[in-house]
Amino acid sequence: MLKTALKPRWILSLIFALVLASVFVVLSQWQFSQSEGDAPPPSSRTETVKPLTKTFKPGEPLYKPDADQRVSIDGSFLAGTQLLIPGRLQDEREGYWVINAFHVASAPETAGETPVIPVVRGWIADEGAAPPDPESGTATVVGRLLPTEAPIAGPMPDGQVASLSVAQLVNLWDAPSYSGFVTASEISYQGEPAEAPSGVERVLVDPQPQETPLNWLNIFYAIEWFVFAGFACFLWWRLVADDYRRQQEDAEDAAAAEQLSPSQSQSEVQK
Repeated sequence: MLKTALKPRWILSLIFALVLASVFVVLSQWQFSQSEGDAPPPSSRTETVKPLTKTFKPGEPLYKPDADQRVSIDGSFLAGTQLLIPGRLQDEREGYWVINAFHVASAPETAGETPVIPVVRGWIADEGAAPPDPESGTATVVGRLLPTEAPIAGPMPDGQVASLSVAQLVNLWDAPSYSGFVTASEISYQGEPAEAPSGVERVLVDPQPQETPLNWLNIFYAIEWFVFAGFACFLWWRLVADDYRRQQEDAEDAAAAEQLSPSQSQSEVQK
């Protein structure tokens, strides 16, 4: 069989199969490398409060390295922007988030306007317990910066939205906005902490678990490419083996024909 494998056409076929298998192995390694998502930023960094204006810019998407960061914001709440978001859990109780637009002082202007950022002021158990608008004047908010949610279509009662989607809130508030929101753990006015209104609980979000997420679909594709690499080599071996078997069968047929030829000649002489 080695003699068959050393034929020029099978040597060229082997080179092609090895090149193809190498490509499949490279694709498999790439899929494995893509199976691990970006790890969340370490809590040693996210739990250090930083000014929002030095952490994130308006109009830019919020990526993982910036998300989950605890930030401080100086500015003021925008009057008449309070909304409720239903279906929010607080200690396994379902209720509503209370959100308001917050003008961010010292933020770069967008289209000649000072941008706002949605702030989750707290959680309420019933929409009837919605607090009044926040105080006017200069305020400081400390909380966790989180990425915007996807919009959810469908009718909602007045004063409510289905999700905290910045794309939707921009239209409702008619103001440019950061593409993220802040869950307020502390709100203060002129340095004096403000207590949460009656019936309102602050929304405290823990940092993300320090685990690297795995994408099992990428792992499946990686294994699949590796199988393809093995199949390319197996297919070459199978073709060589079939060629060798054909040669053996041809040799056996030729030998049988040679043994049969003298017998036929001797029979003709006797006749």
